[in-house]
Amino acid sequence: MNGPLHVGILLPTREQAINGTYAAAPLLGFARQAEALGFDSLWAGDSLTARPRLDPLVVLAAAAAATERITVGTAALTPALRHPLIGANMVASLSHVAAGRLVLGLGSGFPMPETEEEFASVGASFTGRVGRLDEITALWRTAWRAGQEGEPADFQGRYWQADHLDRLPSPATAGGPPLWLAGSDTPKVLARAATRYDGWLPFLPDPDAYGRARRRIAELAEEAGRPAGAVTPALYATITVNRDERAAEAELEHYISHYYGRSLDQMRTIQAYAWGSAEKCAEWLGGYVRAGARHLVLRIGSLDPEPQLKEIAEVLLPAVRALGPSTTVGSTQS
Repeated sequence: MNGPLHVGILLPTREQAINGTYAAAPLLGFARQAEALGFDSLWAGDSLTARPRLDPLVVLAAAAAATERITVGTAALTPALRHPLIGANMVASLSHVAAGRLVLGLGSGFPMPETEEEFASVGASFTGRVGRLDEITALWRTAWRAGQEGEPADFQGRYWQADHLDRLPSPATAGGPPLWLAGSDTPKVLARAATRYDGWLPFLPDPDAYGRARRRIAELAEEAGRPAGAVTPALYATITVNRDERAAEAELEHYISHYYGRSLDQMRTIQAYAWGSAEKCAEWLGGYVRAGARHLVLRIGSLDPEPQLKEIAEVLLPAVRALGPSTTVGSTQS
């Protein structure tokens, strides 16, 4: 699977919350700096009570207004935490603020007790959440196309029914922004990504497993009659950059324990982590690029991530991009 290589960076909304601050100005400064340093995309995570932070759609609207070219996206949004019609309207509104440079990574809910409690707090069902996510995205797409000639204006699903969807605002791009599935490499996830979504955003810790899954998605998408490149193979990865490798590991351990309440050894079995020099992290990411990844979403594993941003941009970005085709900053179809 060919295509340009894009590299994005996660806004530190959760890191702010852990530190007990919720100021918008530093986030907007981070966004402007990321654009100036040449990152292709800017991302924000989502959670209410499990891993609290500022709302990603609000933050990304502000970040989009404060920048000009960089793509903005969610990594990942949990649609079930919002009523589907409110979600459809918020996303359409954000797509206009972002002038079409929006991508949505979507998750059904991380399988942790805290997430189940979070769902209960808003009256959402944790059971059957995978099917509910797929249905919400189907409703969203119906709503976003409802104003077009010949498109239905009602939706009748298993969990949701809605009429008069053509009364909702249309998004900036016809049919709405690209929707990526944030998930693992199970057969069901791969089949859903291949047939229902525009991208696949896993955090697999093994590049070889990533490569096998990426190839399987391409096969399933072709079997479903989708065009080549219909599903963007992305990756969500966490890096801590420091030439002192022991210091980098200690900082990442501190970060993970505060973020998840679990150890690095526990989390690295399910998520992709690297630490050490920028060159070492770039080589590690190169394994995924060679396995077919075409959009890297990087989270800086530090409660004070901004000091690492410039070195990542100046050292890691060119090293990683040298491994893949040329990239175009700000492409929303990445």
